[in-house]
Amino acid sequence: MKIMVIGGGGREHALIRKIKENPDVEKIYALPGNGGIAA
Repeated sequence: MKIMVIGGGGREHALIRKIKENPDVEKIYALPGNGGIAA
């Protein structure tokens, strides 16, 4: 599964951290993203 999260704030960062725990997720895209999300 591929997921796109729109936004670059703390909420989006927390959401992505939780989403990436799911083994069905193969790729996560963040727009516009931020340095914390890229790590």
